[in-house]
Amino acid sequence: MKTLFTALVAAAVAFAAPAAAQSYPQHPITMVVPFSAGGTTDIIARLMADEMTKTLGQQIIVENVVGAGGTVGVTRVKGAAPDGYTLLMGNMGTQAASVGLYPKLPYDPRTDFEPIINSGGTPMLIVAKNDLPVKDFREFVAYVKANADKVNYGTGGVGATSHLTCLYFDSLIGAKPQHVPFRGSGPALNALLAGQIDYVCDQTVTVVPQIQAKSVKGLVVAVEKRLPVVPEVPTSAEGGLPAFQAMGWNAMFAPKGTPKDILEKLNAAGRAALASDSLKKRLAELGVEVPAAGEQTPAALAELVRTEIDKWVPVIKKAGVSVN
Repeated sequence: MKTLFTALVAAAVAFAAPAAAQSYPQHPITMVVPFSAGGTTDIIARLMADEMTKTLGQQIIVENVVGAGGTVGVTRVKGAAPDGYTLLMGNMGTQAASVGLYPKLPYDPRTDFEPIINSGGTPMLIVAKNDLPVKDFREFVAYVKANADKVNYGTGGVGATSHLTCLYFDSLIGAKPQHVPFRGSGPALNALLAGQIDYVCDQTVTVVPQIQAKSVKGLVVAVEKRLPVVPEVPTSAEGGLPAFQAMGWNAMFAPKGTPKDILEKLNAAGRAALASDSLKKRLAELGVEVPAAGEQTPAALAELVRTEIDKWVPVIKKAGVSVN
């Protein structure tokens, strides 16, 4: 009898985890965006959440948890229960650059999270306020060099993708204009529109609509080809600075230890979202590049995180930027 009881207990344990995964999700899921509403990461997170909700049958609620260049929100997800109900929409800044910026970073992007899916690549642009006295990117570079002590730029915070791109630009032209950090790229863009700062380095999602509306001056796109959504904006090579190449990305993660079956469900829902005609159309309008099918796997995202850390940490160290 005891042997039979033991066998039944073992069988129950063996089937418990798969059964739990099969019934996932049973209630709404929270997706933490570690930046303020209105920025690139927030916009992509909300678009993905809406589409994935249709597949999963439970609502994905986006929650903005801001602070410390996005690390506050990321740290919160690290400490969440690994049950698939708390997710993270991180980006190049929080999951790669943070390693070089924060000597006491409370998480390791390579080991503390389960990668789910890369949600999209976002080319970086530099846009300026309309009354900045430059007509193109070449004049802009010369202007910043000549007026570095007076010129300022806004970003989504220290270590944000926008900050990294501006740092990279600074290093290439040998100038150090003033950095004005905000609590997200949305507030930084609002400050630019109000004429409170001179320029921003930001992703297509945030700035393309403003370029199209002629609310800002699009100076350069930091990729090899012009973007169909803003074809009038020249590439960095056309502007005389071909080394200025920068692509942002936003990707979904779960706390370490989240069951594999749940991760597979989330990845499948993410793939379905990226394959939907409505989302593809919206992302294209915002200048977001949908990853190829082979780049939508958890393994591909894990590799992206590793290679981006190797790329950006040296840039940060060279710039001498760190956050205590």
